[in-house]
Amino acid sequence: MAHGPTDTVTRLLEAAARGDRPALDRLFELVYPELRRLANRVRRGRAGETLSATALAHEAYLKLVGGQPVAWRGRAHFLAVAARAMRQVLVDAARRQLARKRGGGARRDVSLDDGGVPAPMRSDQLVALDEALTRLAETDPRRAAVVEHRFFAGLTAEETAAVLRVSIATVERDWRTARAWLSVELAEGEA
Repeated sequence: MAHGPTDTVTRLLEAAARGDRPALDRLFELVYPELRRLANRVRRGRAGETLSATALAHEAYLKLVGGQPVAWRGRAHFLAVAARAMRQVLVDAARRQLARKRGGGARRDVSLDDGGVPAPMRSDQLVALDEALTRLAETDPRRAAVVEHRFFAGLTAEETAAVLRVSIATVERDWRTARAWLSVELAEGEA
């Protein structure tokens, strides 16, 4: 995927938004490897869940091109929007699974490790994390974005820094602070 603000992906996204089906097909060919890479990172170590990396990449892609038109500003913007799409797909799948299981004795203990790789997580934990992250975004949008990028899209600290246009040290500090805040918030939700 190119890195310039007027790259091929941006032009294809614009054409696809106008209904150009060949542009949409070409766009999928170009962005799919990036989405698969992100989905594989997010899915690593979570094989017991119902949504595969392939399904996550496909669903995220559909959200990226099927919603409101976006004025794409290059690769970093694409990664930021992809992170949000993956979060929505994962949480929607978790909510559907919870709806099928109703009354399963929900626990909220969630582990966000230093590497940003999600630990295996049940549906109720994922929904609780999403709700807490939404509350965090109300008071500290950047820290919420760091968690979204690191946890839901599997971006590295370096990639997250590039997407958010902040230093790696800022991302690492925000990541530590957000994890601590989320830990307290989720523990309070259990009580």
